[in-house]
Amino acid sequence: AITPACHAKGVLFPQSFALTASPGALRSYAKAYQDSWFKSLFVRKVDPRKDAHSHLLAKKEDNNLYKIQFHNVKPECLDAYNELCEDVLPSIHADPEYPCELVGTWNTWYGEQDQAVHLWRYRGGYPALTEVMNKLRQNKKFMDYRNERGKMLLSRRNQLLLEFSFWNEPVPRPGPNIYELRSYQLRPGTMIEWGNYWARAIEIRQQNQEAVGGFFSQIGSLYTVHHLWAYKDLQSRENTRNAAWQRDGWDEIVYYTVPLIQHMESRIMIPMKTSPLK
Repeated sequence: AITPACHAKGVLFPQSFALTASPGALRSYAKAYQDSWFKSLFVRKVDPRKDAHSHLLAKKEDNNLYKIQFHNVKPECLDAYNELCEDVLPSIHADPEYPCELVGTWNTWYGEQDQAVHLWRYRGGYPALTEVMNKLRQNKKFMDYRNERGKMLLSRRNQLLLEFSFWNEPVPRPGPNIYELRSYQLRPGTMIEWGNYWARAIEIRQQNQEAVGGFFSQIGSLYTVHHLWAYKDLQSRENTRNAAWQRDGWDEIVYYTVPLIQHMESRIMIPMKTSPLK
């Protein structure tokens, strides 16, 4: 849960926000906080729904399913692990027999150390995922890769995701870039509300082309949201994020979405050599 960090003019700031925000951002947050008590009296309640939030928030024009994998690698094995992945994963990505694509593959730079993150897209949803898994079991090179990979890992986990309808589909981009994966664990029952606010927020955050993709979990840790951003470097990230506070509506969106979050995490990631997202 988010814990209080400080008070200023009667405003209680979330700890992580207070420690990292610029003075201008803190002033904007304080103004939104002081003004919003009156606005909140008139905020429309989220209507009762009679359909799964996945049907309401996901893209209708395609049937894409995503899988994100987190591999925690033994520190002494990281270089060998990267070489193994670079030898095997692109061949699956390029083979038309497999209805899947490697969207991006990274090593964490800041955040959880000695970690690899892989993002796959399955065009055709769950049937495509099942087809790929069945074919890979018959692929000797892949099975050898899995066996060798298992010797290098401390732990691994994955999630199946859908993409938000209001985000662009992630496509290959030239580099060099660094990538930030911001992961939010929401309070159960708040996904629709989050989507309503971020459908507005993404318009503010598209101006520098930093938005790569937005996803929400279906299997694995539930009520999890992942936002993927691209920046030229850490200073560019700082400048871009600070600039958002100068745009109308951003402070209000932050104010109303912070209470929806139970936990949040940021990873700064560096693409592997064979990542389509450079």
